[in-house]
Amino acid sequence: MVPFNPLDWFRGSGTQAKCRTALSGCASLEEATKDVTNQLGSEKGDLALVFVSSHFASDLPRLLPLLSQRLQAEHWIGFVGGGVVGTDSAGRSQELEQTTALSVTLLNLPGAQLKPFQLDTGALPDLDGPVQNWQDWVSVDPADSRSLLLFIDPSCGAINDLISGLDYAYPNAAIIGGIAAPHNASHGSLLLDGQIINGAAGVSIGGDWVLDPVVAQGCRPIGPVFAIEQAQRNVLLELSDGDRRDTPVACLQRVLAGLNAEDRELVQHSLFLGVERRNLMQECPSDFLVRNLIGVDPRNGAVAVAERVRPGQHVQFQLREAQSSRLEARQLLEASQDRCPLPPLCGLLFACLGRGSGLFGEANGDVSIARDVLPDLPIAGAFCNGEIGPLSNTTYLHGYTACWGLLRHAPLVASPED
Repeated sequence: MVPFNPLDWFRGSGTQAKCRTALSGCASLEEATKDVTNQLGSEKGDLALVFVSSHFASDLPRLLPLLSQRLQAEHWIGFVGGGVVGTDSAGRSQELEQTTALSVTLLNLPGAQLKPFQLDTGALPDLDGPVQNWQDWVSVDPADSRSLLLFIDPSCGAINDLISGLDYAYPNAAIIGGIAAPHNASHGSLLLDGQIINGAAGVSIGGDWVLDPVVAQGCRPIGPVFAIEQAQRNVLLELSDGDRRDTPVACLQRVLAGLNAEDRELVQHSLFLGVERRNLMQECPSDFLVRNLIGVDPRNGAVAVAERVRPGQHVQFQLREAQSSRLEARQLLEASQDRCPLPPLCGLLFACLGRGSGLFGEANGDVSIARDVLPDLPIAGAFCNGEIGPLSNTTYLHGYTACWGLLRHAPLVASPED
């Protein structure tokens, strides 16, 4: 008997589930497209994912025509990244930073419902209006959507409102993606079915496939968990630790006094604040949304944070460093694998420009962690100007994170043998 693998026998339209990947670092667009098409061969895919470095931004109008001369896909989507993540035809995954790069992934997804969408973000529906307005605007039925792959042009305004609106319209769909890298060309940064566009673009994934989200924020907590006693919008005015109340600056000074010399050095450039995302604290990293500290008022000891806060929430100071980032990413990927033992078909990685070798001190930091947990995982994606992913069932725009979407076969209707 042959080994049992549902991805081998689950078929639709006479096809098998398949992921084929290609990665090129060639210096010219013509050479890069020829390289990836040679790696991929001539089979047709249901969905082609294209991630291209900003070095090729001015040549973007020629990219899809060059690829489509030799590759066939029902749908195409991608964007310009500050760096590219990909896997070559030999199965070697890499993060190519600050160099010319092109990553193409062809997916055959039998049983999937795929619907691309393009959003003109110049005028969003009202967040206080009927949910149907958002669903009509996207033109995707929430009953047909289990995940949304979302890419946003850096010129787009009201990005947080856009993400909140999509969460409102599709509360049961995991939303994963990123903001494209800025460039000086006159056109947009997003690729969708032969077009180059601004605004936002995405693909709704339904049927028997889902994107399993993993969001690694790359920080570890320092000091106690504080309760917010007084706050105005995004400014912390008073915190408490047990019966002791004080200004945020005074609380931070007490935390710093307990750090070792190495951590005090990190504080100068890697200090953040975690803001509670749940009403019931469970001391789990995902309970906190990590945000930048953006200012201090020495007159009253107040601290401004890049997130709206309110009295009654909890906060905790955080440090960002390589070893904690490795450990957190590994634990989250292992937990995802424990929840679903069958390996994903592929992994989509949208990482901050501040990760990579700048954080880990060596290339392929996030990719190597994933391949340790899932040795044969094909990986594709890009370094982003902001990453999109859920924490505690709410989608956020992040910085400094690695947002993974692990593409898994998850049939809606179990087979009779189950």
